[in-house]
Amino acid sequence: MLGAIEAGGTKFVCAIGDEQGNIHERAVFPTTAPEETMAHVIDFFRPHNVEAIGIGSFGPVDLRPDSPTYGYITSTPKQAWRNFDFVGAIKQHFPVPIGFDTDVNAAALGEQRWGAARGLDSCLYMTVGTGIGVGAIVEGRLLHGLLHPEMGHMLVRRHPDDAFAGICPYHGDCLEGMASGPAIERRWGKKGAELADRHEVWELEAFYLAQAITNYILILSPKKVITGGGVMKQTHVLPLVRRHVQELLGGYIQHEAILEKIDEYIVLPGLGDNAGVAGALALAARAIE
Repeated sequence: MLGAIEAGGTKFVCAIGDEQGNIHERAVFPTTAPEETMAHVIDFFRPHNVEAIGIGSFGPVDLRPDSPTYGYITSTPKQAWRNFDFVGAIKQHFPVPIGFDTDVNAAALGEQRWGAARGLDSCLYMTVGTGIGVGAIVEGRLLHGLLHPEMGHMLVRRHPDDAFAGICPYHGDCLEGMASGPAIERRWGKKGAELADRHEVWELEAFYLAQAITNYILILSPKKVITGGGVMKQTHVLPLVRRHVQELLGGYIQHEAILEKIDEYIVLPGLGDNAGVAGALALAARAIE
């Protein structure tokens, strides 16, 4: 029996499951103050005799095992969660192996094990919601580095008709600052769900997302690009993104996945809303191994 936590900026998803990715019990809590949110998490797991817990967390997070702040959420824009010892808070109550990674790396792992990238040794998972985050698996391994990729904060070329300043507190008009859910709301004065029939909203959104995905393709050459998060639930966005990616690549990447089968290459999550929490189960299983 394994425990899983998908810690997002808006909500926490906790689950009990197994090493095959089967979810037996699931609960969702809003992401509020750390003390309140973690109390819900502890109460959820307390009745269960879990062998390990996997955590996929919003970040930035410290993933270096030799660091004194390993397992911490660090310089997040969510002020109350800055420098929060996430792994330590769980270990206080559950002295079991704990797997820890970013929420998007966990989602990439879930999709590679059981979802849209099953059977591939390479994929990229991008979530577009409260923030924008990207996780990647390269040659079968989750991508880490100095810390971990922060591809949601990459710089993008501004649309010539867009005067919006951007909302990222660190970078202003980075990808997250221009194309996240809150950026859509700030720019247009309404939430994305209320703008479904405004074609200009989604053309602009696709303009920014496609730039990012084009760069990810050129840098990492993933075998599958998976796009999730609340914004991507607007079904008209993904076809626009695919078209813009093909235009931006301009025929340079001579592969049928781009030229002929882009509908099968840039896709929605095969696991739906369970990609992150299923990936956290996989992190828990790896922690035991």
